[in-house]
Amino acid sequence: MADDGRRRRAFIGSFTAAGGPGVVTAAVHPHTGALAVLASVDAVPDPSYLALSSDGDTLYAVSETTDGAVAAYRVESDKPRLAGPPVPVGGSGPTHLSLHAGHVLTANYGSGSVTAVPLRADGTLAPIPSGRLQHTGSGPHERRQRGPHAHHVQPDPSGRWAVSVDLGTDSVRVCALDRGTLALHREIALRPGSGPRHLAFHPGGGYAYVVNELTPTVTVCRWDAASGSLKPLTETPVLPGAPAGDAYPSGIVASPDGRFVWTATRGEDVLSVFAVEGEGLRLTGTVPCGGHWPRALAESGGFLYTANERSGEVTWFAIEPETGMPRYDGAVAVPAASCVVFG
Repeated sequence: MADDGRRRRAFIGSFTAAGGPGVVTAAVHPHTGALAVLASVDAVPDPSYLALSSDGDTLYAVSETTDGAVAAYRVESDKPRLAGPPVPVGGSGPTHLSLHAGHVLTANYGSGSVTAVPLRADGTLAPIPSGRLQHTGSGPHERRQRGPHAHHVQPDPSGRWAVSVDLGTDSVRVCALDRGTLALHREIALRPGSGPRHLAFHPGGGYAYVVNELTPTVTVCRWDAASGSLKPLTETPVLPGAPAGDAYPSGIVASPDGRFVWTATRGEDVLSVFAVEGEGLRLTGTVPCGGHWPRALAESGGFLYTANERSGEVTWFAIEPETGMPRYDGAVAVPAASCVVFG
């Protein structure tokens, strides 16, 4: 980054419609992992999910609105600068984005689609998308699964495929991106009514973990990059007992060493810890998230971070190396926080 390549920073998304400040920049303490807010910018409404370029010079954000857009920011100082107008994605309510093969991909929850927007050589966005893949289908949940709801999209570890998770159709889609066009390679069905929300790959590349929102579980899948195939294997509850009401699991993260998986559950305000055991997971415990409504999780530098949307802060936890159990260490206020990424 231009002003100080040695200093680590975090970027926090938020819902401006709920009083959030937009995109927040925070300094990351090199030893304690603590965050300290530096600046914010409210250039686009509801920048709920962010992604940073590999060189750290450009930050991308969805605008989770009915019209739906993606924006690029230059990270030249502590206050990112909007780099051109937001680009409409041709879908409503984009909830997630990632970078893949020279494009920004967005998962559009409201319309149930995935959009590809090309990147120019300087990292800014082309003015129009190059492709959009419309999901089809539904599920048995009468209110939440009347149609498709793409919630997450990311490249697989090999970089060959784009993988999208659809809460409305109880499925994961594997796509190829060819000259800017998204083409469906195969669709993998998960348990009806499970409501898959997000996915994390094991760092070894051979497994994927899908957190389900409508039933509080994680589905472990075997991933074969050569054939672009995903095979569901086991399903593990994220809670030690039945929830008091709707649990609403949200984020999922695999540890860099592949020994642990963590999830967040909003209805219970907890983080769950799983030990990776062969082709399955074992729930080893839960801890309070330090706030209310943990919408997203991130791991960085041996610390776990939680964006607590309704209580308005980002909390951080030191991770016990032997057990993977998070220990609450602190929080920073960010109204309507929705995600955190690191540069």
